[in-house]
Amino acid sequence: MLPSRPSRNRNDLFRERLDAIINMRHPLVRLSGLMPWARFDETFGRFYRPVGRPAKPTRLMVGLHYLKHVHDLSDEEVVDRWVENAYWQYFCGFEFFQHEAPIDASTMTRWRKRIGPEGLEEMLKASVEVALDTGTAKPNSLERITIDTTVQPKAIAHPTDSRLYLKAIQILVRQAKRHGVVLRQSHTRLAKAAAVRAGRYAHARQFRRMRRELKRLRTYLGRVFRDISRKIAGNAELEVRFARLLGLVERLLVQKPKDKNKLYSLHAPEVVCISKGKARTPYEFGCKVGIATTNREGLVLAAKSFEGNPYDGHTLAATVDQAVEIGGVDPDRIYVDKGYRGHDYKGSGSVMIAGHRRGLTATMKRELKRRSAIEATIGHMKTDGRLDRNFLLGHVGDAINALLVAAGHNLRLILATLALWRALILLALAASAAKPDTSPRLRDHAVSMA
Repeated sequence: MLPSRPSRNRNDLFRERLDAIINMRHPLVRLSGLMPWARFDETFGRFYRPVGRPAKPTRLMVGLHYLKHVHDLSDEEVVDRWVENAYWQYFCGFEFFQHEAPIDASTMTRWRKRIGPEGLEEMLKASVEVALDTGTAKPNSLERITIDTTVQPKAIAHPTDSRLYLKAIQILVRQAKRHGVVLRQSHTRLAKAAAVRAGRYAHARQFRRMRRELKRLRTYLGRVFRDISRKIAGNAELEVRFARLLGLVERLLVQKPKDKNKLYSLHAPEVVCISKGKARTPYEFGCKVGIATTNREGLVLAAKSFEGNPYDGHTLAATVDQAVEIGGVDPDRIYVDKGYRGHDYKGSGSVMIAGHRRGLTATMKRELKRRSAIEATIGHMKTDGRLDRNFLLGHVGDAINALLVAAGHNLRLILATLALWRALILLALAASAAKPDTSPRLRDHAVSMA
């Protein structure tokens, strides 16, 4: 059913109003007055049906996701802290202080799946519009953007053959027990001991012994795989239930160390291995994300996730298209690094590659020099946001997490701007109070702005 609004009842007369107990000049309170909440109701209304129990208010769900990614919290943490924070409750549209959580944390997961990446682009677009309204970014900044790619690591353990083989055996045995398939031998106890020995031998650099244990683990996995395949043959229901798992295990059994498109995780088979050339992390396991920011302020205009491990130059057109859709402006100049040579962009904007020197004006040289500022923006999205470890499932989860991280980064910039303006106005107010000849009209205006 369509989302409901926060209800009022007769007991509200005896409850504490939020606007009476919080500072109405707080940056989060000011931000709540700038967000286009009504537009979210119109945009997300098409994802609901007019039957069943009323859904949670759209402003509540959007506000919780904004707060989650501004403060780098999990679903459970943001719901728990919402009960304790009056400013968060006001930001989410409540007029009276609430003493109980408004939703279960799992509701946020279901809401994200319902809206999807296409719908959540509206949240990033709203953050860009608010940034323009508050002066965090200038409108002409959208014409000059910087683009780079980064890796969004998935929440998986570091993939080793011994761990993958052991995990596959345990999952197969658990699924067989759940569906009543009796195995000749589970091999779980022997496989666990072999995996422990393989890790010890690898640590001691005794690689011949390690490979012997890996071969033993692979043999155990093959026995369980073939045993289940024989016993579910002819049973259409069980074949359907085991199809995806057996397909992953077969893919794991046949892959070689030098193969491409290897399987690195059973619960996240979409994960790819991306080499970034870093000394501390030469390989990262996740997906590639294209980030587009304004060249001047670092406001994020696009966060496009890609399947597989495409060449950076082949991601430029898709990243620019998302930036145009969210910012509403076709960029004049696009600044990229040397990894984008041979790109696929065919638009009207000029692509400026780092290291290019000929034919550049002084402004172009200054903006090209500032291209490296996107590295700091990506670093903040990883340390202050949730780009460093994605817990959402599948390719859809990769796209959703990237978009929400970008929106959270923009809101942090906006809140910093609002706090700075308030500090400057309070400083001017204090200076005007020290001068007795200051006009009352100017002083009243400063008070209202603060």
